[in-house]
Formats: sequence, structure tokens, C-alpha cells
Amino acid sequence: MHIAQIAPLAEAVPPKFYGGTERVIHWLTEELVALGHNVTLYASGDSVTSARLEAIWPRALRIDGSVRDANALHISMLEGVGQDANE
Repeated sequence: MHIAQIAPLAEAVPPKFYGGTERVIHWLTEELVALGHNVTLYASGDSVTSARLEAIWPRALRIDGSVRDANALHISMLEGVGQDANE
């Protein structure tokens, strides 16, 4: 089965600092891969995973102060998920 995991861009997966949601996404993603599923993780580029990583932005937004509109990046990520949905 091909599964898409979508993480908020605020923190890396797994998070380097606080990030409960990102930590749970990491655990789920790694277990799904271990069970043999084809998993794509949509997250920041500094994420570490054994799944296929689709990096929407190079670094977690909380660390990267150069981003003016985080909503635009999240919309871009959702567009990418939609384009990949037929896979």
C-alpha cells in the first residue's frame, strides 16, 4: 500500500526540539515502512526518515526565520500531495 504522511512544516520529523505531532508522525511513518508499506513523508527537508521524503522547504519553519508566509508553503505542500495522489 502507498501511504502519504503529511507533517506540519514548523518542525522537522522527528523534531529537533519540541514537537509532539511531528514525533508521532515519525513513529507511524517508520513503523509503516518496517511493515513493508510504500510511504511518502511530506515534511521539511531537514527531516530524517526511512520513507521517501518530499521536502517542501529545506528547513523547519521555526528554525528558518526567512519565511514570510508559512501558509503559502503549506498550500504548496497540499498541492504536491494532490498531484501525487494517483500514485
